[in-house]
Amino acid sequence: MKFAKLSLAAVMALGVSAFADVQNIKVSGDAKLYYSTTDANNGDLFDQKSSSGQAALDIAASADLADGVAGKIGVTMLNTLGLENNLVSTVWDGGLSNQWWVSEAWLAKKIANTTVKVGRQTLDTPLAFTETWSIAKNTFDAAVVLNNDIPDTTLVAAWVGRGNGTSATPTITSPNSAVAPVASLAGVVNNAQDGNDPFGTYQQDGAYAFGAVTTAIPMTTAQGWYYNVEDVATAYWLQADVALEENLKGLTLGAQYATLNLDAAGTDDGAIWAVKVGYAMDNGLSVSGAYSSSDKSTAGAGWNTATGTGASKIYTEAWWQYGEVTASDTDSFKIAAEYSVEDVADLTCSYTSADHATGDDMTEVAVTATKSFGALDATLAYLNIDKANNDNIVQVYLTYNF
Repeated sequence: MKFAKLSLAAVMALGVSAFADVQNIKVSGDAKLYYSTTDANNGDLFDQKSSSGQAALDIAASADLADGVAGKIGVTMLNTLGLENNLVSTVWDGGLSNQWWVSEAWLAKKIANTTVKVGRQTLDTPLAFTETWSIAKNTFDAAVVLNNDIPDTTLVAAWVGRGNGTSATPTITSPNSAVAPVASLAGVVNNAQDGNDPFGTYQQDGAYAFGAVTTAIPMTTAQGWYYNVEDVATAYWLQADVALEENLKGLTLGAQYATLNLDAAGTDDGAIWAVKVGYAMDNGLSVSGAYSSSDKSTAGAGWNTATGTGASKIYTEAWWQYGEVTASDTDSFKIAAEYSVEDVADLTCSYTSADHATGDDMTEVAVTATKSFGALDATLAYLNIDKANNDNIVQVYLTYNF
């Protein structure tokens, strides 16, 4: 059998032809190093037994493909850098071994005013969203349709089939269930040792979500959502945020209301509402206050269907101690302030209080200072959490963006 011979020039020409329709290739990502230490559980700050640390690398490539299709693929990798040998005893996410997984892999196509996005992707909806507080983010195997035919309005329809949140079973909790101890860094993703795919069926049989977000009302962003978490629950979320203008410029108002209706027999449905007021001054100081109240129900702190962390979109949500303000039969408030000191750092301070009907109340004080050194972002955080015990936490976040 004879084979045709191809010159180097011909081979190169074939390669160029194959990728001729691939444009705007961009490589991006970040490298992180996080550290946390606490005196909880009778520990000592900065002691190895009371400390957690981990490194992460996120790298992704996006491109415009043929026929107007866009695509992206990203990989997340976790490593302890050997910190467990003398500086820390636990990690932020997963286990002590090296871990990596495909965190994003999607294609998107826009037709007229409609965009369809299918594959592994981040989501940002009130009850199913990608959390970014930990060293690794959770993502979803989903199909999302966005439509902008109505002026100033985006309609959303989504099917979520799988996710890599830590909760392999429904995150709906019993009333007033306790959250993880403040010394624990549960993370938001499942263990992915040796490149094993950590994604599993979302809740029991996946979920549908339908939403509308509009700015058609002057000075207002309003949104409404409906969720059907198959064989688990249905939920509604309503929210309106107002940014006043003219004589009241800088003043913001917000209101939220959500319901969670469980499918299981013998369970009580839940509801929660919240209000918020904020003011941004000309000197760069921003202040805000929020109040929320949840009714007594089996829904507990289940206002997040994606992970088991308890993090929520409720205005009063704590900076670190998630799941408290959304617990059953709880009244909460939060006051916060932000200020940027020129050439020094961006400062934030917040105080959160959760008053449980059971009496197991929680308060949290969180103070952070963030400074960017070129592509390197550095954040120092101090937290005091009073729940059963009074615990202090010191954290350092280093992120290099590329």
